[in-house]
Amino acid sequence: MESGFTPLEAIKIATLNGAQFLGEADHVGSLTPGKQADIMLVKGDPSSKIADIENVEVVFKDGVGWDSKKLIDSVKGQVGVR
Repeated sequence: MESGFTPLEAIKIATLNGAQFLGEADHVGSLTPGKQADIMLVKGDPSSKIADIENVEVVFKDGVGWDSKKLIDSVKGQVGVR
């Protein structure tokens, strides 16, 4: 806990608190029935080890699952090209 926040507090700050700041908490920011949500599945448990949040396996956007490793591999060497 370098910053003084627990992993769960850090995740909440990045999601729900961000949505509240933007005035969008009624629509996004938490997994709640009736809200829009894009989610990611990670390998590990970021609620106890925050570094695990970087182990993204699948990202769901608009109901479609995307393999993050394949996406990253598909654009290697492309950053800054266009």
